[in-house]
Amino acid sequence: MNTSTLLANTNNSRALYRTIWRWHFYAGIFSIPFVILLSITGAIYLFKPYYERWQESQFHNLTVNGEQLTTNEQIQAALNAIPNGKFLSYRLPQHTNESVLINVQAESSWQVFVNPYTGAVVGKQENSWQLMNIVKTIHGELLLGTTGSILVELAACWAIVLIVSGLYLWWPRNANGMAGVIYPRLREGKRTFWRDLHAVTGIWISSLALFLLITGLPWALVWGAALKEVRAIDFSQQQDWTQSRAQEHQHGRAQASAEFNLTPEILATAQTLQLAPPVELSIAEPMFNRWKVSSQTQNRPQRMDVWISSQGNIEKQSGFAEKKMIDKAIGVGIAAHEGYLFGWFNLLLGVLTCAGLILISVSGFILWRKRKPDSVLGAPPIMPVRVGFSVIAITLGLAILLPLLAISLVALLALEFLVLRRLRGVSLWLGLAND
Repeated sequence: MNTSTLLANTNNSRALYRTIWRWHFYAGIFSIPFVILLSITGAIYLFKPYYERWQESQFHNLTVNGEQLTTNEQIQAALNAIPNGKFLSYRLPQHTNESVLINVQAESSWQVFVNPYTGAVVGKQENSWQLMNIVKTIHGELLLGTTGSILVELAACWAIVLIVSGLYLWWPRNANGMAGVIYPRLREGKRTFWRDLHAVTGIWISSLALFLLITGLPWALVWGAALKEVRAIDFSQQQDWTQSRAQEHQHGRAQASAEFNLTPEILATAQTLQLAPPVELSIAEPMFNRWKVSSQTQNRPQRMDVWISSQGNIEKQSGFAEKKMIDKAIGVGIAAHEGYLFGWFNLLLGVLTCAGLILISVSGFILWRKRKPDSVLGAPPIMPVRVGFSVIAITLGLAILLPLLAISLVALLALEFLVLRRLRGVSLWLGLAND
């Protein structure tokens, strides 16, 4: 290979690096605020069962006094506490000194805690104002409904671009050892420290972060709806995940009813099933007093639904083993995403990944502030580049798998070439043109 060819290859490699760095930069500018918010809310939501167990402890440790009231009397006591309330579901208590949780639907849904021995209402709370439901809504929709859901999905798509491009930028291109690659250099100045902290943390958590982003996509409005349509080609069975908070309310596991008859036979059968807690009983068919018993455990592969007749006979059941392969894969992914697939270690990985995402976001911001010249955004300058097949293939692959990313990419390119490049001041500030 002659000198001119070698020089051309070197320049093209440098230009490609600079181009990917630009995409990494712009992906970070957009997605980092969302990544920080989603990491904070995601880390909080990982502790949902522990928080709710602590929160509900004030309604438990009851004094056991005599025989319990019938389940129908307990349900009626809960309905009396909520004007115009209708019965939604009855949660099986796990201990004899535990109050009974009854979900009631009025203008909004309520959790009502009833002393099963006296019928006294010991506590009630509106679902929409519970801390973990607020955290979940922020995490999924930023409290902005459909608009927020689209923004979160868009941020997740660009966060994937951020990680993939970051891996390319991190990839070692010399033989100077593992310093700055696997572990940070701590004694070579602040700029090197922040650069290494950003890159090294990124490589250690990149696979976990990609996993969280990908397993969160079934909940996303656009991507999840597309998956739902593809899934519907072969499956008539309803999926057990939702794409938005509005759909979650419509996808309810129980139907509100003013009439109910939770007989001792139905209750006894439900208790003998020994499903993973929490376990809820709801009316499946009011006309025939047919009930559905559902495990609502965070570990979705352990969930099961069982339908019981009015005489207490099991009519059918559906668990993880009966699901289609795509539903099994998504269920496992969601359980791992929420931190409950394999116990405390899953939870720990989730917390560490969220902390790592916050760390690389903050260190990336600090690096930008240290490098940014005055009066410009500080994007890496444009260099003409011949893009190879691998880069084109990766870009097309991401665009096909992430339709919202493709739409935003086309919109951004059109905006850049049709508008921004024609505005000299804006173009210079964004780094689209040189002085």
